Order: sequence, then C-alpha cells, then structure tokens
Amino acid sequence: MDHPDIPLNSTFTPARKSAWRAIKPTLGYLLAVVCLVWVFHDAHVDRLLDHITTINWWWVAVAIGFDILSYICQGLRWQLLLKPIGDPPLLRTTQAIYAGLFTNEVLPMRFGELVRAYLVSRWAYVRLVSIIPSMAVERLFDGIWLAVGIGLTTLFVPLPKNLLEARNTLGIIVLIATGLFVYAIFSKQKAATGGPPRNASRWKPLRLPASFIEHMTGGLRDIGTSRSFYMAFSLSFAFLALQALAFWLIMWGYGLRLSFWVGFVVLLIVHLGTAIPNAPANVGTYQFFTVVGLTLFGVDKTLATGFSVVVFVLLTVPLWVIGFLALSRTGMTLSEIRTEINRLRR
Repeated sequence: MDHPDIPLNSTFTPARKSAWRAIKPTLGYLLAVVCLVWVFHDAHVDRLLDHITTINWWWVAVAIGFDILSYICQGLRWQLLLKPIGDPPLLRTTQAIYAGLFTNEVLPMRFGELVRAYLVSRWAYVRLVSIIPSMAVERLFDGIWLAVGIGLTTLFVPLPKNLLEARNTLGIIVLIATGLFVYAIFSKQKAATGGPPRNASRWKPLRLPASFIEHMTGGLRDIGTSRSFYMAFSLSFAFLALQALAFWLIMWGYGLRLSFWVGFVVLLIVHLGTAIPNAPANVGTYQFFTVVGLTLFGVDKTLATGFSVVVFVLLTVPLWVIGFLALSRTGMTLSEIRTEINRLRR
C-alpha cells in the first residue's frame, strides 16, 4: 500500500523557505561567474578558435551516440529500481530523466531532480515521496562505481596527491552510505501499511521528519530485497562507462590524444565538482573542473579551456533538444509542473 504525501521541507517556516529560495539561485549564478572568470583568465582567444576549426566530427558523432545511450541505460536502471512500487515503461522513465535534465539546463539548483520524480509518480500513480528512495539508490550506485573506477585508474595512471585524497574521502562517504543502506534493508522495523502511524504521539516538530525517514527506510528495504536490484547495480557500471566513453571520444575529436583513464579521471572530477547544486546547466563549474582536471595532467590551460567549452556545448545541445521534446510530450508546461511540486512541498 502506498503512503500519503509528506512535505519534503516541512521543518522550515514559510519566511525562512522564501528567503532561502531567493538566495540559492543568486549563490549559483555568483559561483558560475567566478568560475568562468578564472577559466578564461590568461586564455588566448586566437588559439581557442584554431583548435575548434580542427575538430574531428566523426568522433563527436560517436560520442553523442554514446551519451544518448547512457541516458537510456539510466532510464532502464531507474525502471528496475521502481519495480517494488510500480512498473513504468522504459520510455516513460527515460522521458522523465530527459525532462529533468532539460529543467536543470534552464533552472538553477537541480530542480530537475524533483521534476523527473514528479513525472514518474504521476505516470505510475504513486506518491511523490515513494519515488525518492529509488533516486537515493541511484546516487549510491553511482558513488560505488565512481570509487571503484578511480581505484582501477590508479593502476594505469599516476594520480596527483590531492586526487588520491579525494579518492579516500569518496571511499569513506560511499562506505558510510552503503552501511546505512544495508542497515535499512535488514532493519526489523516495518514501514507502516495502514492505521494510525507509530509516530503519532511524538513531539509535533519531529513527527513529519520521522515519518519521512520511516518511508525512506521502507522504500530502501523494498528496493534492496527486490530481484531487479543487482541488475540495476550492473547497469550503473554501463551508465558510467558510456558517459566516460562519450567524454573521452570528444577529447580525441578535439585533438587531446590522452588515454581513456585520463579522460575518466577528468570526468570524475567534473562529476564531483558539479554535484553541488549551482547555476543552470552547471555553467561555470563544468568548465572550471574540466580545466582543473586537464591541467593536472599537463594540458595547456588555453587548450583545456577550449575543450571545456566544446565538450559542454556538444554534449549539452542534444540534451536540450531531446529534453525539450520529452518535456513537451508530458502534456504539462514547466510552470505547471513547478506549481504542482511546490504544492506538494508545502
């Protein structure tokens, strides 16, 4: 049985919520400006244009194909993780992912994550809060495979000391998250399926957060004990590998003939650096961490700056097109979706 909706930010007063919503986008835009100023500082524009004119478009076409395939793979993974609560078709989960990605391209602070959750909850006829555990497991899977990937990379590419420290930090975070997930699976506490909730007598300010945690624990347990769990975990490897191949092939098309493992490490740096919600499309932070990653391996900053712009545009434009089509086929406008989500968050 599904559960009633639970406000996702019920612990904040309306005044605090309004103030924070006003500040968050400003911080994202400010961060983007600072990053772009650093990226283009000391870059030689004439050399940037020279490299752009020599791009091998065959490599680019293959890279875009792999990138699109990675999101289809993500859609299949999400479909498998949602099986304990419903069975939305692959087309719908992939459509929701692209609609969410498009939203992230035009709105700050990763609002697209809520958009894709809302769309799938609507199509699968379940509560929005029931979708959140599957998205949390997605992030856990990604973290595990990123940690495994950077561990393998150290066998082929010597990494700077600060990257090794980041690897250790990521490993600790993944271990803690995995431990919490395993605890949720084997916890003897059962999620409420009817009748008055067990937390009804708790102190009122803690009632809703406690109920949300209870729902999350129950959802994680259902996913962890489902037959599709291990297949979804395997697809996470395929998702990451396809994204790494797309990034690396554009490096080759741009003329950066570095090994696949170097490309993977740079993509890892970009993933970690843009994990924090920021400006729309990760503008600024994406370029910043791409340049930082490449210069760690001795790439000239001007060359790295040009590549950071090229890879961003080439992998983002197809996402805009497909994402716009995906959103337009939902039967709702982005404004209507935002209104519905904000209503559920109150």
